[in-house]
Amino acid sequence: MTEKLKQLMKDGEGLTVEFKRCENDIAANIYETVSAFSNRYGGYILLGVEDNGEIKTGVSPDAVPRIKQDFVNMLNNPQKFSPTLFLSPDEILIDGKIILWCFVPPHSQLVMFGGKIFDRNIEGDYEITRNSEMVAHIHRRKAAEHSEREIFPYAKESDFDFARLMPKVRRLAVGRNEHHPWIAMTDDEIIRSAGLYQEDFKTGKAGYNLAAVLLFGRDEVIRSCTANYVTDALCRIKNVDRYDDRLLVTTNLIDAYEKLVEFIAKHTLDKFHIEDGHSVSLQSKISRELVSNILVHREYTSAFPAKIIIERGRIVAENWSLPKMPGRIDPKNFAPHPKNPLLSDFFINIGRADRLGSGVRNLYKFTKLYSGGEPELTDGDVFRTIVPIYENGGI
Repeated sequence: MTEKLKQLMKDGEGLTVEFKRCENDIAANIYETVSAFSNRYGGYILLGVEDNGEIKTGVSPDAVPRIKQDFVNMLNNPQKFSPTLFLSPDEILIDGKIILWCFVPPHSQLVMFGGKIFDRNIEGDYEITRNSEMVAHIHRRKAAEHSEREIFPYAKESDFDFARLMPKVRRLAVGRNEHHPWIAMTDDEIIRSAGLYQEDFKTGKAGYNLAAVLLFGRDEVIRSCTANYVTDALCRIKNVDRYDDRLLVTTNLIDAYEKLVEFIAKHTLDKFHIEDGHSVSLQSKISRELVSNILVHREYTSAFPAKIIIERGRIVAENWSLPKMPGRIDPKNFAPHPKNPLLSDFFINIGRADRLGSGVRNLYKFTKLYSGGEPELTDGDVFRTIVPIYENGGI
């Protein structure tokens, strides 16, 4: 990543790159840039870099923890950001100086900061709150790219399993962060802060969107709103013509995650690794990345069924995609683009995924430790992941 950041600094600021000096304190207007990037094409923010791309002092080592925490806290504050975002800057050393960098992905929903709307052009960030045509343009662009934002105005609270699932969501969020803001929020506040209830100011439609239905909807409601949704899990080790075991998952994504992780655990061997003095299950780490990816980063309007196939020596996962950069994914040099930012942010908040891009790096890391091989990730109309496992894994 060092070489990529050096190239960004050489090329200078632009539509998808912003530098902030931030030696001891985070720049106040950085959040306008986050909002603008989210509303346009996404982009890289580099802290500790001068406007001309030079590094004079970088970020003060003493200020790094505070700047990181302030950044995360602000993006998770529903009073400031709507919807809230889950991003965190990474630390890197360039020419002996500390740089903090963060990739802000384009969001599926209009992102507001401080009650204002920002957009991005080559010259920088600009406010467009009162420019109805520019705001409408953002809505049109996002609606064309992200089906998770489709509003179902006739979906009622009784169509959702909030009473059973919300306590689980809070427990998971607290397990990830004991001070998570969802602890003190009502169910409705969580739904709205996560962008799962929205209003289309162009059409006047308001209601729960597809992301809300997928996360909390009752099974019959999910089938009504997205008839194509199914994840087909197969174990094909002994009977390679058909299968040894099969699980068809059509329930909400919170329960679906657990069912699919359990299926992989049932048919693969585990291996443990010591990390930071603790024993870590490599099987659970790998299955977490595979399952969260196939549930979160897929196109739910397609009739192509998502699959997890456990074969002798490997696991293959496939789902329909809308590729930004088709081809083999290189973990050392790739720009992550979430297919469903609302679903992605939600899974990050409950600890079932990491911030954007980390999943690919984790999969490479843990697969190498588990089987000695490397996974293959290929983006196209079908996103395909192949993970090598023990030859005698399964049955």
